[in-house]
Amino acid sequence: MIKFINLVIGGAAGTVARYLLDGAVYRFVGTGFPYGTLVINISGCFILGLLTALADKKFILGPDARLLLMIGFCGAFTTFSTMIFETDSLVRNGQALRAFTNIFASVIFGFILFRIGSLIGEMI
Repeated sequence: MIKFINLVIGGAAGTVARYLLDGAVYRFVGTGFPYGTLVINISGCFILGLLTALADKKFILGPDARLLLMIGFCGAFTTFSTMIFETDSLVRNGQALRAFTNIFASVIFGFILFRIGSLIGEMI
């Protein structure tokens, strides 16, 4: 049960943090480019990278903290950071081609399928 509580608390915090940061960035620089999402995605990557090092290299984060921060918070804050984490795992395991494929496929196919979904939604 504690696992789900950690996920819920982390997820709620990540969602609120995303909303607040997104709004702050857009108020500061305007809405001519998706700066809010860009800041969230790259800061999420930084946060998840930092937490990974604290968990895997420094052994500072235990299983409950990992669930709360890495999966709950970062998962709700941005899934882009998770994709980067998994891509880094591929690189560390000597699978650079698969890592590049993951990045390419995630961005290109994600955008294409987003557009297809939007077009279908417009036709409904």
